[in-house]
Formats: sequence, C-alpha cells, structure tokens
Amino acid sequence: MTQMEISYRYAGQPTEAVLRALDNVREVYGIRRLRFNEKDQVVRVEYDASRFKDPVVANLLRGAGLDIREKLALA
Repeated sequence: MTQMEISYRYAGQPTEAVLRALDNVREVYGIRRLRFNEKDQVVRVEYDASRFKDPVVANLLRGAGLDIREKLALA
C-alpha cells in the first residue's frame, strides 16, 4: 500500500445530494479519507496509490457531483 494525498479546488457549495454521493466515494476500496476546507473550497483525498492514479480519484469526485476546478500542489 502506497498512501498518497491529493488536493483539488472545487467551485460552489456541495449540495446535500453531492455530500451523500461523496459518502459513497469514501466506501470505495483504496480511498482512505476525504477532508474539506469549506473556506478555501479545497478537498483533500488520501488514497492508496497502488490502486488508483490521481485522474481516477478526480473522476470519482466528479462522478459524485463535486465541481472540481484544479489540482493543487501540496506544500
């Protein structure tokens, strides 16, 4: 298992339906944690890089209805 963390900036406030769909993303094997910074509109995702590449993680978030705008560099 290779643990990675990636951050994305998103647009708009997630609706209740999107938040419920994101709960299902948390259930995907290999996704470890989702953390939101609502003030900066950033979501951080911890995932198993031996199972996923970052475009797959972005597609899971988009599939849940989150409006991903850009991938952020981690400091």
